Amino acid sequence: MLVVMSSHATPEEIDRVIAAIQRMKLQPHPMPGPTRTAIGITGNNTAIDARSLEVLPGVEDLVRVTKPYKLASREMHEADTYVQIPHTKTTIGPGTFTIIAGPCSVENEDMILRTAEFLRGHGVNLLRAGAFKPRSSPYAFQGLGVEGLEILAKVRKKTGIGIVTELMDTENADAVEQAADIIQIGTRNMQNFSLLKRVGLARKPVLLKRGMAATLEEWLMAAEYVMAGGNKEVILCERGVRTFSDHSRNTLDLSVVPPAKALSHLPILVDPSHGTGKRDYVPAMARASLAAGADGLLIEVHPEPDRAMSDGAQSLDFAGFDRLLASLHKLAEPLERTIN
Repeated sequence: MLVVMSSHATPEEIDRVIAAIQRMKLQPHPMPGPTRTAIGITGNNTAIDARSLEVLPGVEDLVRVTKPYKLASREMHEADTYVQIPHTKTTIGPGTFTIIAGPCSVENEDMILRTAEFLRGHGVNLLRAGAFKPRSSPYAFQGLGVEGLEILAKVRKKTGIGIVTELMDTENADAVEQAADIIQIGTRNMQNFSLLKRVGLARKPVLLKRGMAATLEEWLMAAEYVMAGGNKEVILCERGVRTFSDHSRNTLDLSVVPPAKALSHLPILVDPSHGTGKRDYVPAMARASLAAGADGLLIEVHPEPDRAMSDGAQSLDFAGFDRLLASLHKLAEPLERTIN
């Protein structure tokens, strides 16, 4: 349920409604707006007795929310959410098109520093790189772990670039939260509910990748787990789903972007690198993501992709990224978007 306060409601009246919701053993979620405050309610397993709320001073309306993902739904939060990255002064959300780029894995400090300096020189403010890597084979490179986080922290301090890196388990949550500007939850962990609850307590934005067989509702319910924990800064990321097709690594589902934006206020990025698995297909799908209305891209870029320790086949080299970025700038202008 959503409690809509009058535009003239006082702070004391808003606090009184919040207290009343808490006395009902439910969780209030105040959402200040430009003209009025709304208060979302979660935690109920049965219908809420609206009479005890509608009589309170300052309450204008009560709206029932029908979607199971209440906090992620436009029913409860109509306006678009913009996620702020203070370290880089970057805003992720509609009207902009944010590029997050970098190698699949942290391999060594020199490579990460070289990539970060290249990206910063091209106006890219966010570096993606994994210190912990979930791999299908137990014999594949698993990442440098805590040493990788230390490398990312050094490069962040030296170049000013923001860090996006994956958290795989609750054990390393504190270390990843300290090193990252955005915490990534990968496709294999989209429904790891213990992990989602942990990042719900974090004070860093969460990049939530779609599960490889997840429906849109299941994806938004995963976002709800994070938001219900108190972290409202969730960024969705479409990265391809598993289908019968064998011409690419995954099937990049760009058709999910418009309904995701219609049903949810959360920003959505697209990962054409994992979505295709082949670097030759990445530029076309990156441009298609911009045209589809996505709010940005997560792209794998490596100084020497053929020597990469993971996912080299889907990584662009620096020259390829240059060409892609130039084409995105040309496409963004008629679409009235700003490359971030």
